[in-house]
Amino acid sequence: MNEIDLPDGLQWRKSLRSNPNGACVEVAPLPDGGAAVRNSTRPGGAYVTYTRAEITAFLQGVHDGEFDDLIAP
Repeated sequence: MNEIDLPDGLQWRKSLRSNPNGACVEVAPLPDGGAAVRNSTRPGGAYVTYTRAEITAFLQGVHDGEFDDLIAP
């Protein structure tokens, strides 16, 4: 995770399965290939950034089922 100033005009998005009350995680791709992540209820608040390698490893883990135990049955 890095502390950077986010560029203007990021295209934030959230899952189509996100919480209907609006409390969601939003992700935006960064120009360097990384990703920024924030809480949708606080768009001007804190965020974390990940390098391309970090976000790729995480998404591959999700794809491979490494986090399936976190999903309620």
